[in-house]
Amino acid sequence: MNFSHIFSIGYVYLQTHTLPMANQKTADSGGVSGEATKAHMLINSSPISVTPKKQKINKYALCISILASMTSILLGYDTGVMSGAAIFIKKDLKISDVQIEILVGSINIYALVGAAVAGRTSDWIGRRCTIIFAAAIFFAGAILMGFATNYSFLMVGRFVAGVGMGYALMIAPVYAAEVAPPSSRGFLTSFPEVFINFGVLLGYMSNYAFAKLPLKLGWRVMLGVGAVPSIFLAVGVVAMPESPRWLVLQGRLKDAHKVLNKTSDSRQEAQSRLDEIKRAAGLPESSSTEDDVISVPKRNRGAGVWKELLLRPTPTVRHILIAGLGIQFFQQASGIDAVVMYSPRIYEKAGIRNDSDKLLATIAVGISKTMFILVATFLVDRVGRRALLLTSCGGLAASLFGLATGLTVIDQNDNERKLTWAVALCVATSLSSVAFFSIGMGPIAWVYSSEIYPLRLRAQGCSMGVAANRFMSGVVLMTFISLYETITIGGAFFLFTGIAVVAWIFFYTLLPETQGRTLEEMENLFGTFFNWRSTSKELNIKKEANSAA
Repeated sequence: MNFSHIFSIGYVYLQTHTLPMANQKTADSGGVSGEATKAHMLINSSPISVTPKKQKINKYALCISILASMTSILLGYDTGVMSGAAIFIKKDLKISDVQIEILVGSINIYALVGAAVAGRTSDWIGRRCTIIFAAAIFFAGAILMGFATNYSFLMVGRFVAGVGMGYALMIAPVYAAEVAPPSSRGFLTSFPEVFINFGVLLGYMSNYAFAKLPLKLGWRVMLGVGAVPSIFLAVGVVAMPESPRWLVLQGRLKDAHKVLNKTSDSRQEAQSRLDEIKRAAGLPESSSTEDDVISVPKRNRGAGVWKELLLRPTPTVRHILIAGLGIQFFQQASGIDAVVMYSPRIYEKAGIRNDSDKLLATIAVGISKTMFILVATFLVDRVGRRALLLTSCGGLAASLFGLATGLTVIDQNDNERKLTWAVALCVATSLSSVAFFSIGMGPIAWVYSSEIYPLRLRAQGCSMGVAANRFMSGVVLMTFISLYETITIGGAFFLFTGIAVVAWIFFYTLLPETQGRTLEEMENLFGTFFNWRSTSKELNIKKEANSAA
C-alpha cells in the first residue's frame, strides 16, 4: 500500500468521523460559531490543503529523483579527479601551466554544446531518454580519456565528455522538478548538487587511491574509472517513468495521470497538478484522461520559444530570465571551482609540499562539501530558498576573504619559517568556503532555475542557465593560474570575494521566495523586479482568500 492510498483512507476517515462530531457539537451549542461548517467548507473546497503538518516524502518520487540526479556524479567525479590527475598529467606529458588550464577548464566550454541542444533534445525524445543519452556520451568520453596517448587525444576525450556533461547538468534538475510534488520539490531538486558533491569526493578518493601507481598508468586509471557510474545510471533509468509534463505535451494524458498519481501526495493533488499542467500547455481542462493519446495544438518549439525568451520577452519572462541566468552566473563567478579544482595548488602555496599530503587534504574538501550539501537538502523546503542562499553567499564571501588574507600573508613572508597560523587559516577557510557554498549557492542555483520558468520555456531556459554556469566555470578555470601569477594568489581570491558581495546584493534585491509555489504559479510571482515583495504578499492574500472561500 503506497502513501497516496494511506492518505486517501485518512482523508475519508476525517470526513466521516471528525466532521460529524464537530457539527454535532456546534449544533448543541446553538450553531453560533460555525467553526465546523467552515472547516467542512475548507476541506471540500480545497482537499490539497488538508495535509499532515509533517509532510512525508513521496518514496516513489524520491527514488526516481535519485536515479535521475545520478547523472550529476559524472560532473562531480571529473571535477574532483582532474584536480589531482593534473599533477601527474603535467609530469607525464610534460605540458605547460597554460595547457593545464585549458585541459582543466575546457570541458566546461565543451559542455555548452551539450547544454545548447539538450533542451531541444529533451522536448523531442523525452526527459528519460535524454538522461540515457547523456550517460552514453560521457561513458565514451571517459573511455577516450583513459586510453589517451598524448595531449591531443586527451583533449578529444574531454570534448566528448564535456558534451555529455552539458546534457546531464540540464536534464537532471528539470526532470526532478517536473516529477516532484510542491511539498518536497526543493528537497528533490537539490539532489543533482548532492551527487555532484558526492562525485567530487569520489574523484578526490580516486586520486589518492591511484597516486601510487606508475606515472603513465595512474592518471589514466583515474580518468577511465569515470565510465563506471555511466553504466549503473543507464541500467537505473530503465525503472524511471517519463516526466508527466512532457507526456502532457505529447497528448498522453492517461500516462501523465498515472505518473502523477504515483508522485503526488494524494490523488486530489495529482488531479490538481494535471489540471495546472494542461492549462500551461494550452489544453482544455475537460480533456479526458481515458484516451491513450489526444490531439495537442501545434506549438512552435523552436524560433517562437527563443523569440519569447530573448527578442520580445514580457516583463515577467525578462525578470525570470535575469534571475535564472544571474544565479547561475554568480554561482561560478564567485570562484568556487578554483577552490575545488586547484586546491592542491592552493595547499602548495600555503606550504604543503608533499603530493600525498596535498591529495589527502583535498579529500577533506570533498567531505566538507558532501556533508554540508546534505544539510541544505533537508532545510530547503523548511526555511526557504532565500534564507539558505543569502546565508551561503555571505559565508562564502567571508571565507574567501579569510583565504585571500592567509595566502597573502604567506606570500609576503620573507622568513623561511613556516607561519603555522596562516597555513591553518588557509586550510580552514578553504573548507568553510566549500561548506558555505554547499548549504545554499550550490543546490539552490539548480533548484531555483529549474522551477521558475514556465512550462513552454522551461527546457530552453534551463539550457541557457547551464550554458551560463559552464561558461563562467570554464572562464574561471582556464584563467586562474594566469590570474594568480599576475595579481598573486591572494589577490585572485580578494577579487572573488568582491564578486561574492555583488552576488549577495543581486540575490537580496531581485530573487523572490519560491518555497511552496506550484510550478504553474511562478509566472504570477515574477515581473515586478525590485518590487517582488509586494507581489508576493498579494499572491499570498489571494491564496488565503481562495482557500477560505
